[in-house]
Amino acid sequence: MSTVAAGGKSIYGAPLGILMLETRFARIPGDMGNAGTWPFPVLFRVVKGADPKRVVLNQAAGLLPNFIEAAQELVHLGAEAITTNCGFLSLFQKELAEAVGVPVATSSLIQVPWVQATLPPGKRVGVVTVSGKSLTPRHLEAAGAPVDTPFIGTEDGREFFRVLIMGEKDDLDVSLAEQDILDAGRRLLRAHPEIGALVLECTNMPPYAKALQAALGVPVYDIYSLITWWHAGLRPRGFA
Repeated sequence: MSTVAAGGKSIYGAPLGILMLETRFARIPGDMGNAGTWPFPVLFRVVKGADPKRVVLNQAAGLLPNFIEAAQELVHLGAEAITTNCGFLSLFQKELAEAVGVPVATSSLIQVPWVQATLPPGKRVGVVTVSGKSLTPRHLEAAGAPVDTPFIGTEDGREFFRVLIMGEKDDLDVSLAEQDILDAGRRLLRAHPEIGALVLECTNMPPYAKALQAALGVPVYDIYSLITWWHAGLRPRGFA
């Protein structure tokens, strides 16, 4: 009996498409934009005009058509689900899902209500973001997160914000970047001792999640935890 292989795509075996910002900074292992981060194949597409300043500091103004076009290109290639390279793109969650007709997860912030459901009474989720001054109730609401979620940014750090958002250089001092994340997390927990878990908004933060969890003693979730969970639904494990 013959076997028929289904066609209709350009690329097979990579069901997840990632919309990338236009950047030049180093993407170390664990960063969403480092292909080696993922334990499965992914498809990347850089969105024209989507630099970090415009997306984060200016709420991605005027960029929705660019993201829709790039997402549609990924779906045409073979992507069965679409995610993005910046948590601030939660603003485009509804529009992107409507435009591409496949599952879309624009932001790590989508996990906030899920994580909240796991916490004991009296505990809540906190968020570490690359830019606390730029994260608004609109971003949280679009991700399904409570608008009063406590959060903190990394603007006062020495490396992370300066390199990733301001683009002051291409190279990244990983030790300094990690210290910026740790400092922000500690400040957030001092201000909100009721926090029982953290969600990292920025897709460049997963390399530092382990150190943050060890330092603070609370669960830490990020874009890696979201996407690996999501992929498990796209390609469920088979059991004998």
